[in-house]
Amino acid sequence: MSKFILGIESSCDDTSAAVVKDTKILANIIANQQVHKDYGGVVPELASRAHQQNIIPVIHQAITTANIAKNQLDGIAFTRGPGLLGSLLVGTSFAKTFALALGIPLIEVDHLKAHVLAHFIDTDGKSSPSRPDFPFLCLTVSGGHTQIVRVDDHFSFHVLGQTIDDAAGEAFDKAAKIMGLPYPGGPEIDKLAKQGNADAYRFPEPRINGLNYSFSGIKTSILYFIRDKLKKDPDFIQHHKHDLSASIQNTIIRILLQKLLLASQSTGIRRIALAGGVSANSGLREQLKQTAKDHHWEIYMPRIEYSTDNAAMIAIAGYYSFLDRAFAGLDTTPYARSRM
Repeated sequence: MSKFILGIESSCDDTSAAVVKDTKILANIIANQQVHKDYGGVVPELASRAHQQNIIPVIHQAITTANIAKNQLDGIAFTRGPGLLGSLLVGTSFAKTFALALGIPLIEVDHLKAHVLAHFIDTDGKSSPSRPDFPFLCLTVSGGHTQIVRVDDHFSFHVLGQTIDDAAGEAFDKAAKIMGLPYPGGPEIDKLAKQGNADAYRFPEPRINGLNYSFSGIKTSILYFIRDKLKKDPDFIQHHKHDLSASIQNTIIRILLQKLLLASQSTGIRRIALAGGVSANSGLREQLKQTAKDHHWEIYMPRIEYSTDNAAMIAIAGYYSFLDRAFAGLDTTPYARSRM
């Protein structure tokens, strides 16, 4: 018998709810918070307040769009972490209350694992073309996290490497802020980079042993580089924003793929997946395709709407946990830092 799972995502600044029927998405609703644009980044207190305003309408719309009644739900999945604690508390509290009221299981989901499992979403009643066989490697890249994970099954994840400081998405956003681009900056850099020369400028790359990453140094080098250029030409950014964006993007992508290549070589795994908000970056997708061609990889990239934070990935992760009867208790509390 088919199972209906409601997914709730509230880890950062987007309130999202989704309904799945097994692995098919029936609804995926996202309410964005525009207030943060005025501050050039997410303000945690404002984010949690906005979640309180959005969560009931978003969940109501998801259930209505899915064309089911709430008593048809078999389980409620929610993001337990990592993320902003205030935001997570809103989603966690509502999920507990709703599950208790309906008398159905509560399912906790790790946000990073959900990004990986987005590859198992069925679209239009068909299996997703981005559904890799096990085992595979997944490069998960977002504003808060950068990891290379070996995935052996739906519940077995092994982190092979991760950032020791800042995430790649944060480096994109910080560089964009230095350039005076609007928030969120990553997509703005991606857009400008399409018209620029990726080899126009060179930035130093970190030398980190193993498969770990570091992006704090590149943020600093971009800051000092632009500062020095502005002393000579106050309009440097405006005159060179396309080449500057392309060079910054190319450097970050090169760092990401160099470690991914090492991970593939050390494990012998050539099935490579991409996940997380930065996986929507067109430059990263194109360079991954070229790297796959050069090294005979099978690559898997989720649809753009399932790359950024969304509840569909929470619901699909919840579905697999439901089948495994991995349920959470009402004493479950959210966590800010990754436990994967």
